[in-house]
Amino acid sequence: MRIILFTGKGGVGKSSVAAGTAALAAAAGRRTLVISTDAAHSLADAYQVPAAAVGPDPIEVAPRLHLQQVDAQLRFEQSWAEVQRYLLTVLDAAGMDPVAAEEMTVIPGAEEVLALLEVRLQARSGAWEVIVVDCAPTAETLRLLALPEALGWYLERLLPIQRGLVKALRPVLTRAAGVPMPHDSVFDAITRLHDELDEVHALLSGPTATVRLVLTPEQVVLAEARRAFTSLSLFGYRVDGVVANRVFPADDADPWRAGWVAAQAAVLDRVQQSFAGIALWHSEYQPGEPVGVEGLRAFAAALYGTDDPLRLPSGDGPFRISRTDRGDAVVHLALPFVSRADVDLARNGDELVVTVGSARRLLTLPAGLSRMSVAAARVLDGELQVRFTPADHDFTPADHDQATSRGAR
Repeated sequence: MRIILFTGKGGVGKSSVAAGTAALAAAAGRRTLVISTDAAHSLADAYQVPAAAVGPDPIEVAPRLHLQQVDAQLRFEQSWAEVQRYLLTVLDAAGMDPVAAEEMTVIPGAEEVLALLEVRLQARSGAWEVIVVDCAPTAETLRLLALPEALGWYLERLLPIQRGLVKALRPVLTRAAGVPMPHDSVFDAITRLHDELDEVHALLSGPTATVRLVLTPEQVVLAEARRAFTSLSLFGYRVDGVVANRVFPADDADPWRAGWVAAQAAVLDRVQQSFAGIALWHSEYQPGEPVGVEGLRAFAAALYGTDDPLRLPSGDGPFRISRTDRGDAVVHLALPFVSRADVDLARNGDELVVTVGSARRLLTLPAGLSRMSVAAARVLDGELQVRFTPADHDFTPADHDQATSRGAR
């Protein structure tokens, strides 16, 4: 099964590109689902399907093409209800107004996060050969895709401790605090949510899933796309292509448009340099907005040309481990557009903590590496390389200085 996620800065046309790609896949005979995790759903409008006809379950809008706009509120209630009920009892015992308590127990952004669980369910159903995901704009998407791993780190360490303490001290704490302590069902609900989000991360960073960045030829949009590429790579998601949308066709007869063509050409040169090694597709500015299944299919067909829009990229993903002749192990993590001064690296037990700007990833090391020592680290050609050596291996003072300095070298 092939999974393609589309994201980009708001207003660049990512929904049209996602919808067109799905229509093209269905026309090629693949059972295709296009699903939106964006709170501002626009896929129904793109396909010209009445909004009332689109619900939480997939509907067929063309042969082999199905559309789903996730009911994030319903998914929230299904996944968070047990925890929310407990929190409401606590706030009620504290005397909080019920309406305010209801608002307090809804985590900002949680609905969009839980919408990703629908992608997991559909992938597990076996009903689809292709799933196209129209994601929220870039910043929201990056937060969503980083959450499963971050949440997992906290739950794996804190949940067993908290569950044990509460179970042992529940009678005392309930009397002392005057509020009910959580039962195992609450911990079970949180654990279940963690496991589901962990599956989402494994699915979307797996070998059959990729992300495509959609941009318009503008400096600000390109800068955001470059940052997104770095962050997606940091968290293990493979970017397989970039779509440059709304490119003005050449027209020397119109000086105003010729100026736009020249300005866009300069940005497109930077796009080519920035994303060398991955597919780059161009879509000219359309005389009219592509809408409807056939209109979007034709739009995507012109975009991809003779390329297969469903092809998987060759080569390694953003994370891999290699071995040296002397028995050392080297962790490779793709970090495009990053220099050594941008990276902070730390070792914490069996974890490697990688920080790039405001983004931080905690990489849990395989058992074989957790017993080894960090000997050196560097950033080379957009890739972080961390060398591990057996604990009993002597390495030079220079290696030690390099491994323990604040910035990765």
